[in-house]
Amino acid sequence: MSMPLEVVTDPAHGGRWTSLRTTAGREWLWHREAPEREGVSPGDAFVDAGGLEECVPTIRGTPDHGSAWPRPWTRVPDQVPGPALASGSAPDPERAEDQYVVRCDRFTLGRTIRRTGDGVAADYVLTADAGFRFVWAAHALLDLSDRARLRIRDRTRTRLFPEAAPLLARTWPAGAAWVEGDWPAPCGLRLDRFGPDDGTAVGAVVDAPGCCVHDGQDRLSTALEADGQPTSVALWRNLGGFPAGRPYRSTGVEPMLGRVFDLAEAGPGDAARVPASGEVRWRLTFSTNCRCA
Repeated sequence: MSMPLEVVTDPAHGGRWTSLRTTAGREWLWHREAPEREGVSPGDAFVDAGGLEECVPTIRGTPDHGSAWPRPWTRVPDQVPGPALASGSAPDPERAEDQYVVRCDRFTLGRTIRRTGDGVAADYVLTADAGFRFVWAAHALLDLSDRARLRIRDRTRTRLFPEAAPLLARTWPAGAAWVEGDWPAPCGLRLDRFGPDDGTAVGAVVDAPGCCVHDGQDRLSTALEADGQPTSVALWRNLGGFPAGRPYRSTGVEPMLGRVFDLAEAGPGDAARVPASGEVRWRLTFSTNCRCA
């Protein structure tokens, strides 16, 4: 059954989404105690407090988890990043709940969040010099049971990254940044089930514009629209395998522009690119209806 979602964000700390909750009280975002998150500065190593972080222009690599998450965001009530897409309707300023902007060294990112009938929608606009390449992810760490499942269309191409090497029956190719297979079991590694903690951690990027999480009777669907840009879903399935020494469980389902975690590894078509207009616009939606096949 569909129902609205309510969002809480923390503009002073990277625009982080701190709550994504149904009106019936189901909280989707996972959190952990990380008091050091309060005092971060640009260039610091990423501090994982959970929630949903805005990661841009990279996730892995430099700067760690991007440039936006350690910076304060500024409210801009008269600025609405829309109309967003040729395929979508223009945002309605009267329904806007959250309009903020963050300015980084080489780009500016604006975001407007509003409620919809069965969830929330966030419209983004990134402004930079033409030709600027970037990866963006809504780095959403979800509070899921070990029975949760991730639904994406079967046989969707999926990239696995080197931390998956010990979990594969095959030898990892020398020097390869990733290997590819088909969802839900690329290279024989089943990824659509989260399961109990088993001491593993693996990241994957699925070439799909959206997905649906099933956790008991609850559903959370994601969809990403970005005209002319690569869209995907990044998966971080950490079942007590990361970080070394003090591991914990964290499960990320992350709508993404791009097809790699590290911008430095992006080949042709693997990253978003700013066109001659100097702007890239996209729309992210979360819904309590499952929209996946």
